[in-house]
Amino acid sequence: MDTAFAVQLLQFIGGLAALIVVHELGHFIAARLCRVEVEEFGIGFPPRITRLFKFSGTEFTLNWIPLGGFVRPKGENDPAVEGGLAAASPWVRLVVLFAGPAMNLLVGVALGVMFFYSMGDWVTSKVLIQQVADGSPAYDAGIQAGDQIMEVNGQVVDSTEKLKALIAANANKQITLVYLRGDERVSVLLVPRDPPPPNQGAIGVVLTHPRAPISLDLAFRRSVEGTAENIRGILLLPFRLLSGQASPEESRIVGYKGMFDIYQEVRSPLWFFMVISISLGVINLFPIPALDGGRILLILPEIMFRRRIPPRYENAIHLVGFTLLILLLIYVNLQDFINPIQIP
Repeated sequence: MDTAFAVQLLQFIGGLAALIVVHELGHFIAARLCRVEVEEFGIGFPPRITRLFKFSGTEFTLNWIPLGGFVRPKGENDPAVEGGLAAASPWVRLVVLFAGPAMNLLVGVALGVMFFYSMGDWVTSKVLIQQVADGSPAYDAGIQAGDQIMEVNGQVVDSTEKLKALIAANANKQITLVYLRGDERVSVLLVPRDPPPPNQGAIGVVLTHPRAPISLDLAFRRSVEGTAENIRGILLLPFRLLSGQASPEESRIVGYKGMFDIYQEVRSPLWFFMVISISLGVINLFPIPALDGGRILLILPEIMFRRRIPPRYENAIHLVGFTLLILLLIYVNLQDFINPIQIP
């Protein structure tokens, strides 16, 4: 196995497992704050490897299947168990159930702050060379990645749009281009091509901008905006699919392999895990039996009408929902191998 691939795989497994454990940690903290006893906090899924320690009546265990974790509150499905979750008031159960997804959303925002703060802000008034195509006019003129374009034919370049316009206006004509490399200004002559080769521009470069540091306050605001946009995208996806605005491939559910395929292509692990954490938070609130949202949905009649759905019916609904969910997960993960996701 290639070393880089192994490192990526371990990072992916560790990051995904951490997000799932964080979800369960939200349930655990809320349960303890609401005086609901928790019998076990498991890292990974059973079978159990070992009991790590016991704290305040909760066993902390390590289990064999690494992608996940779980919290087992006392009396989770039996209201006859005193001090258990099912015996608690509907508001307590609501808080405990909502806390897991809420923790994922908070972690998503935190990861977003780290991402935006580390990336900084684009300085769009400066144009940098990101890549130079071999054999292109820019390559022959000695231009390199990292050079800053200053002037074209004596006109100051202060945006990519202006640079593109100046080059287009001088197609197949010799131009004088001035760039900055470190502290040295260099002037070169070159001829923009029209038409250029496939997948290349007139002078054969890919453009970008430098970045400047930003404040934590701005990073937080951008993270909140990014989180809101991700939530909006998830909620609107079914409607976009039904209206034909989204392709089936775009709206396809992927399993662990599909997520890892995407992870291998992304440039920022922070952004990837931010999106995954937000998705875990939102999807777990969907009103689907066995998910937190499905459990919350069955609590609402008790709050609104003060009549509780009989536990035997509630447990049967969640059992059926859990079984169907497992079958769906098996199908989705098999599809990742049979029909791998196409990444642009």
